[in-house]
Amino acid sequence: MRATVVRRTALAACAVSLTLLATACGGSSDADTDAGGGKNDKGAATSGSSSDPKTSAKALSTAELETASLKQGDVEGHKVAEAGPDDEVPADGLKADKATCLPVVHAMYGAAEAGSKATTKRKVITDPKAGAKKSLKDMTDGEAEGALKAAFDLTSTLVALNAYEGTAGPDAFAGLKKAAVDCAGGFTATVAGTKQKIVSITEEKVTGGDEAAAWTLIQEDEGAKAPFKLVALRKEGTVATFLSFNLAAGQDGGAKFTVPTVVVAAQAKKLG
Repeated sequence: MRATVVRRTALAACAVSLTLLATACGGSSDADTDAGGGKNDKGAATSGSSSDPKTSAKALSTAELETASLKQGDVEGHKVAEAGPDDEVPADGLKADKATCLPVVHAMYGAAEAGSKATTKRKVITDPKAGAKKSLKDMTDGEAEGALKAAFDLTSTLVALNAYEGTAGPDAFAGLKKAAVDCAGGFTATVAGTKQKIVSITEEKVTGGDEAAAWTLIQEDEGAKAPFKLVALRKEGTVATFLSFNLAAGQDGGAKFTVPTVVVAAQAKKLG
């Protein structure tokens, strides 16, 4: 995968800070569950209440939204950290060549739609797998290649919660679903002045909250393709979005990781 693709997709995927990534790579874990479709958390693998999308909801306060946001220890086998200023892309820095596709770009970067009263963002990254038992110099070429791929097999996710008043939450969720259908054939986004070409959007399966939806987005840069997983989940007036990227899948150019169900489940559980 070209360096430019790694640089751009690393930002687009979940804005993992160098500090968080260094911390994650500095340790080891024997966790069996990762964000690539391992064991599901039973707390959010099923649909939530049948809340009427047209029911007027009271927006969570900033303090309530913080309480509902993921914290370290909430997702087994993952590290969780608050997103910082370097991870933010202002909403006015997000554009799309097709106006109907803008809700997808907003969801990718956790930007709120009209009516949002509070926002929180978290960065979630899988713990690295246990290190190889052999030193690099003792490995065959095949073993060395496998160890390198394993080192990059980390799924990172940007989780954003936006609290909406009245019917603005259901409206934002419905708008994103419509945009994903309308823009299935691709579009070009401009993020802080940098163009990103999304060549396709395909629907995935996910459940949770009052309603949920998921998609695979394929980004192309200079002929190299990288997959993303985008999830939206609504609980009453709060809409959660998840954008995930796996470096190993990006290098291979194929969608070889799945929707981060354990992260979605943990967030759905905290939303109640």
